Amino acid sequence: MKIAGATNFRDLGNHRTQRGERVAPRRLFRADHLGALTAQDVAQIRALGVRRVLDLRGVNERAAAPCALPQVAVHSLAIEPTIVQKLSDLIAAGHRLTPGEVVAHMQDTYRGFVRNNTHRFAELFGHLLERGEPTVFHCTAGKDRTGFAAALILRSLGVPEPDVMRDYLLTNERLKPMEASRHGLAPEVQMVLWRVQPEFLRAAFDAVDADYGGMEAYLREGLRLREAERERLRELYLSPPS
Repeated sequence: MKIAGATNFRDLGNHRTQRGERVAPRRLFRADHLGALTAQDVAQIRALGVRRVLDLRGVNERAAAPCALPQVAVHSLAIEPTIVQKLSDLIAAGHRLTPGEVVAHMQDTYRGFVRNNTHRFAELFGHLLERGEPTVFHCTAGKDRTGFAAALILRSLGVPEPDVMRDYLLTNERLKPMEASRHGLAPEVQMVLWRVQPEFLRAAFDAVDADYGGMEAYLREGLRLREAERERLRELYLSPPS
């Protein structure tokens, strides 16, 4: 499916779990922001039965591009963006950024998802556990906050990590190229900022390992997904083996 106003919109369905089940199609959708949808986009998304939107954007991001989908419940799970402001401040101070430095800052951002925003991802799972209606979760570009959320959802359902990484990297094929920078970022720096790399997501996984002792412990202790919650997620979002 191609959504003109949200090019990173895609279905998480059909991933296989380690137990042979399949993530149910047309149930969970990840996306970039939904503030630039065309009338045709709206019709396509409504045809999927979407009734719930989980918005990971910060306050100003939401105000700048409100959700264009009518008759949906929009839940704000605000994770304020920090990376562009941090890089802009460095440039304003006269620092000449290199692509390698941007990678390091992006890795810090992903570690921060674990160390500063676990409560928001726990809230996301709280909504998903309420009922299994078709849901879109998104941030602005649908690549970092959304990418980590998608990784957590897939891992919680039992999808192997290599498949999770492949889904994460699909953003580089789907996301519309960034326009000329309004933040004074050099093109080579902007290229790093507007794409995803395995090193970014692995930084979050490394923080999970360091702080919790592994993904299973993080799901259980950080995100409050005990066995009963895991089983309900499987009931709501998995199809039987085929």
